[in-house]
Amino acid sequence: MNARATLTEADGYEALRAHLVQKALAARARHGPEIDAAAIRRVLADPEVVRFPTEIAFSSSALLPGEFACPLPKGEHPKDGFTLAVHELFATRPDALPYLVAYHIPSINYLDVVTNREAELFGAALLGLEVDEYYRRVCALADELPARAPTMPVFHEPAPAAHSCACGKTGGCGS
Repeated sequence: MNARATLTEADGYEALRAHLVQKALAARARHGPEIDAAAIRRVLADPEVVRFPTEIAFSSSALLPGEFACPLPKGEHPKDGFTLAVHELFATRPDALPYLVAYHIPSINYLDVVTNREAELFGAALLGLEVDEYYRRVCALADELPARAPTMPVFHEPAPAAHSCACGKTGGCGS
């Protein structure tokens, strides 16, 4: 008898989440146990953790109101790499950098497949926190952003991990 397993989208996300936790824990073991600003930069440079070359730039020019960071492709293909635009408010906040960067690593690795759940799960595992605590800290950081009235429309690739959350930010905490 040849029985074929029928996998669902939920099964796929369950497997992806398990993989993300495994990657985050391995990164924490290699670059931690404390993941500070220097360690998160080492994580970003580690091809075992981040599939595509990624650099950080402190600029809000490409961010939508309420966004603390957004991965911007450097070319037509992911292999060309990404610039993770992080709001310049956090340029002098090295304590915030691990939370903000960790949130976007899954969307850099898996592009539009990931959701906020995967972003939060990865960040929590990397930083050694419960998911609810990681989420609370990311929302608190997003709440520090100054209000910015929308101006002219700006070309922007929607962040794959966008979501709405209790903090009330447009596009969610980390979108």
